[in-house]
Amino acid sequence: MKLRKVTAVSAVVLALAVSATACGSGDKKDEGSSGGGKKIAIGIKYDQPGLGQKTPQGYSGFDVDVAKYVAKKLGYGENQIEWKESKSADRETMLQRGDVEFIAATYSITPEREKKVDFAGPYLLAHQDVLVRADDSSIKTAADLNSKKLCSVTGSTSAQNIKDTLAPKANLLKYPTYSACLNGLQNKAIDALTTDDSILAGYAAQDQFKGKFKLGGLKMTNENYGIGVKKGSDLKGKINKALQDMVADGSWKKAVEANFGPANYKYEPAPKIGDIKS
Repeated sequence: MKLRKVTAVSAVVLALAVSATACGSGDKKDEGSSGGGKKIAIGIKYDQPGLGQKTPQGYSGFDVDVAKYVAKKLGYGENQIEWKESKSADRETMLQRGDVEFIAATYSITPEREKKVDFAGPYLLAHQDVLVRADDSSIKTAADLNSKKLCSVTGSTSAQNIKDTLAPKANLLKYPTYSACLNGLQNKAIDALTTDDSILAGYAAQDQFKGKFKLGGLKMTNENYGIGVKKGSDLKGKINKALQDMVADGSWKKAVEANFGPANYKYEPAPKIGDIKS
């Protein structure tokens, strides 16, 4: 009699264990899959207006819009996205560790980076440019920056590239943030701010700066923004397809104009997948 009771209890315990295992396996995210999981971790910048910015109202910017569109095509709604800050120096490590599924964060495709991660795209062709005051017509070429007070952020190579090659007599000033450079530009403490034109357009499009600045249109370098994924990930092909769809249905153009329009950003046409401009 006791034996029957033990056997019955064991059967119930076993059934519960099998049921719990089945439920647990259904909740677990399938690594590297498109959709099917509860969440998808995506890396963006948190401090670049117009591209990737964290605000009290949420996340905004062109990179954010691209990431949302791609995530939707992969089977994830906005409420399933887990945003993670991807600082420039951390991007490759975050992908290699699997902290994020992909990164859309002004991530220029370069041969050195391609040794460590794979890229989908490009989805935007940006250029190194300068931002000047709206009433300043003295800077039409890179050579015009000679003797000008040129600003960029500490640690950036953009201004140094100009001083080393294009305008060696430029007076290079390094500020801690782009916002500090903008304030200096507004107060005439500096003559020009340099970095990628998309980043400059994002800052210039902020409400407090509308109409005060303009892009120089110098196009000194090509910056091919791609979406970074872990080396060998099958997401690369799926993201490329999503980017093609975004261009085809007009969502890409709509996102560009919504995020950069107030700065009169003369953006390049959407690049073809795999077309890397040197």
